[in-house]
Amino acid sequence: MQVSVSRLTVFTVAALLALALASSCAYDQLWEEHDRGDFILVTNRGGADIAYSPLSGVEIITDRGFAFKDLNGNGKLDKYEDWRLSPEVRAKDLASRLSIQEIAGLMLYSAHQSVPARSSRFAVNTYGGAVFGESGADPWELSDQQKNFLKYDNLRHILVTSVESPETAARWNNRVQAFVEGAGKGIPANNSSDPRHGIVASAEYDAGAGGEISMWPGALGLAATFDPDLVYQFGRIASAEYRALGLTTALSPMADLATDPRWSRVRGTFGEDPLLVTDMIRAYIDGFQSTVTDSSDGWGRESVNAMVKHWPGGGTGEGGRDAHFGFGKYAVYPGNNFEEQLRPFVEGAFRLEGGTREASAVMPYYTISWQQDTVNNENVGNAFSKYIITGLLRERYGYKGVVCTDWGVTRTPQSVDQFGNAGWGVEQLSEAERHYKAIMAGVDQFGGNNDAGPVIEAYLMGVSRHGEDFMRRRFEKSAKRLLMNIFRTGLFENPYVDPQETRQTVGNPEFMKAGYEAQLKSVVMLKNYDNVLPAGGGANVYIPERFIPERMNWFGMATPERYEPPVNKRIAGRYFNLASEAARADYAFVFIDSPDRGTGYSRDDLMSGGTGYMPISLKYGEYTATDAREVSIAGGGPFEDFTNRSYRGKSVTVSNTTDLDLVRLTREKMGDRPLIVVINMSTPTVLSEIEPLADAIIVHFGVQDQALMEILSGKFEPQGLLPVQMPANMRTVEEQYEDVPHDMEVYCDSEGNCYDFAFGMDWNGPISDERTSVYGRKQPLFSLNF
Repeated sequence: MQVSVSRLTVFTVAALLALALASSCAYDQLWEEHDRGDFILVTNRGGADIAYSPLSGVEIITDRGFAFKDLNGNGKLDKYEDWRLSPEVRAKDLASRLSIQEIAGLMLYSAHQSVPARSSRFAVNTYGGAVFGESGADPWELSDQQKNFLKYDNLRHILVTSVESPETAARWNNRVQAFVEGAGKGIPANNSSDPRHGIVASAEYDAGAGGEISMWPGALGLAATFDPDLVYQFGRIASAEYRALGLTTALSPMADLATDPRWSRVRGTFGEDPLLVTDMIRAYIDGFQSTVTDSSDGWGRESVNAMVKHWPGGGTGEGGRDAHFGFGKYAVYPGNNFEEQLRPFVEGAFRLEGGTREASAVMPYYTISWQQDTVNNENVGNAFSKYIITGLLRERYGYKGVVCTDWGVTRTPQSVDQFGNAGWGVEQLSEAERHYKAIMAGVDQFGGNNDAGPVIEAYLMGVSRHGEDFMRRRFEKSAKRLLMNIFRTGLFENPYVDPQETRQTVGNPEFMKAGYEAQLKSVVMLKNYDNVLPAGGGANVYIPERFIPERMNWFGMATPERYEPPVNKRIAGRYFNLASEAARADYAFVFIDSPDRGTGYSRDDLMSGGTGYMPISLKYGEYTATDAREVSIAGGGPFEDFTNRSYRGKSVTVSNTTDLDLVRLTREKMGDRPLIVVINMSTPTVLSEIEPLADAIIVHFGVQDQALMEILSGKFEPQGLLPVQMPANMRTVEEQYEDVPHDMEVYCDSEGNCYDFAFGMDWNGPISDERTSVYGRKQPLFSLNF
């Protein structure tokens, strides 16, 4: 979608209108106040509306008949308080006024904050010294810890996770903004979120009804639509809901290419194809960042900053392992294809069609980009690499926005399999030294850090080495970048949200409908032997219960084993007659997950004399890695006395091998009657064990049960396409290069269809349309010539 851009910025237009009106009114009062409960809204005729909290103590000052907020309480209108000036002028002015302590606070990005803040194994949160449940506090009140980091550490960027309700989120935002409005220079909080439009699978979609928030397919599901316009629509709707919740930064999208099918984060990407991912990333960010009604250059009250991640691409971890852990810290490039990993950033995120021009922030990944630094010859985490951040991102590709580390990169790692402390390549440095190294590499902000102390220590280190003038300039440079994202989204004028408008906006029927329709479009049909689908209304359908094995998540927390219905049977019963046993059924629908791939590391193996390194399997049955590398590409570190991380010859079985058992058992029960397998897919899957047993295969990447019933019953024709290849076997998985897309032998089924990128079926057979003509061919390897 195109966004019209005028040569005049919104700020120039506002200034001209304001001056013209002021002249004609001879400085008569052009503003009036409106009580909105949590805040006072001040409307300026012909100018920007502003808002302030009665709790903050901020006063209104006037100039030429217009109202402004005296945020620093000095009784005069300073440049940064003047909404008639451009964000760049205002940010530069305010950066020059801030103390080093205040800049250090801007450079912090909080650890995860729930609303209300509840205590957990990772953090203690209190209200007046008591845990929330015993405090009597309202859920939108600030915790003691939040007040502390806002007041004493000058933190102004908050990562919000779960919220009790949209109204609670809105009121909490207003409390935060009132608290910081009356402190120091009155810098508003820039609240943010990871993607929060996920699916509640069992939830019912009711046309005309609203919900807590609109529900959309995840990134891989959106990619399966092969429709950038739909992704733009998602960005526009999601940004409206974010702003209504008091959120002005999205820690998304993931521009990583899923070039290794074993990576645990494939589902958060837009797939493996550079062209498709680039187009999706551009559309996503344009949707989030563009204000198309009250802004001629794209920025405005509807805009949400997009923090694109993870520079320079996080999908090339050796063996498919992930860099949240030390055992996955090395990104490797056996195909010499490093530059192609940059394409979604350079041609997508940094080359937008809308007037905001580029993503406002970038997050580097935890990985060490192995042997890519040809200048300093350093193998350190990307956030600590001057070559990766300054040499490439800033200088070669001209990126001007904020660079924020991923969460926890400055914490001290304790072991190779510890989650969350990810200072890879700089393990020997102190926490303050890591901050200093990242700052000198070009980083502006530190994710997951509530404490300004190490940032101030890093400043003092720089002063001792380069002098105070040098370090002051360096800190102001970061401050200006960070402030630009707050000014451009209008937070200095009005950071407040009306809870009543929040209720009307978030999850409204129009938004819910758009999300549900996107879910339908994201479902992929891979097989339909003898046109057994659609099943048609009134069919007798057997849906066996699914066994969920005990699992350990990334945080080391176990979920117990259990049997459970795989779908909401009340919803399924509206489409089909549910049979209690296979003998009475016309069809069986078996719902399973893709193989639970594991992490690629086992402490049990280590304790029994091995290295700890294990295969990551994409099949359901036992797998022995006979075709793995004999010697790893990268290796070594302070927690290991060896460098070869090979797992060749080792065997693993995924935890949900019982899904294969369920398909086999149901096949036996059904005999020759149709068996339909529905796979909730997180990573590409070796389907050689499943496909011969199934008459039809449906793949999705996270949708509501109801959307699946619509397709199985024929009320909606499948139209999704595979955003990733399905490997023929584990040999091709081991032999493919971690950094190269489209380089696997793909699985071909009994009908002669091959499950390659961009394959999908409708009721008439394999889909061939405009999408497959644009994206359904392998693109030539990419070269960035700048």
